[in-house]
Amino acid sequence: MMIAVLIVHGLLAVALLGAITHQCLSVLRAKPVRTLSFVDRYTGVNQRAFTWAVVMLYGTTTLLGAIIYPSYRLNVRVPFEEMSLGWAVGLFELKEHFGGLGLCLLPVYVWLWQPQQTQSHARDRLVITVILAFIVWWDFLVGHVLNNIRGLP
Repeated sequence: MMIAVLIVHGLLAVALLGAITHQCLSVLRAKPVRTLSFVDRYTGVNQRAFTWAVVMLYGTTTLLGAIIYPSYRLNVRVPFEEMSLGWAVGLFELKEHFGGLGLCLLPVYVWLWQPQQTQSHARDRLVITVILAFIVWWDFLVGHVLNNIRGLP
């Protein structure tokens, strides 16, 4: 059962990674030049359309992570400590903290992506989106590396 939850958690994390990366690169793109290049088509999307997808995927991925956490705590973290892999435990601690901070940023993220805030808070929207993208990438990579070292039995 827990392996199935872990697999769904990973799949939703990949979808979240794609959505936030797509939105972030689109926001970072300085000028909306329309050509037929891949980069222009990738970044030339409706940026606001990704907001609720990111929020729902982030929340669901976090919820599944919370379900997995007790098994991780018993079956993975203890062996990491026994193998003197303190750096791995530390990476996961940072993953938890960044994930919590990202969860707290979601209401601000949603507010900044409202149509009324389009002109007045463009820089704030850019900063929050980049911070969330960093958090999602960090959490994804750390989770993937630690799962490869020792996944749930």
